Amino acid sequence: QVQLVESGGGLVQPGGSLRLSCAASGFTFSIYTMRWYRQAPGKERELVAQITSTGSTTVYADSVKGRFTISRDNAKNTVYLQMNSLKPEDTAVYYCYAPTFIGSWGQGTQVTVSS
Repeated sequence: QVQLVESGGGLVQPGGSLRLSCAASGFTFSIYTMRWYRQAPGKERELVAQITSTGSTTVYADSVKGRFTISRDNAKNTVYLQMNSLKPEDTAVYYCYAPTFIGSWGQGTQVTVSS
């Protein structure tokens, strides 16, 4: 079955960087669009970034444009989220998601931005 395993989260100071990874299995990763979402305490889950199957098209939430970069390595069945210039408001649990497979949420990875 579809499995998504996120990693790379942690505690970072404002202005710092983190790189999240999501290892996918159970489906033909290379032909599907992938997304990163995040959910902060007390807030709804929100879309952060999306990348098409070949990586040719990316979309970002306004709040992360210019700071975050989504990418993928289809040979490794992995999607990444490079996060730079992190702010306290980026604190959340981050999830990758394969929108074709409804409900395919992983366990998420916690990102905390704090001094």
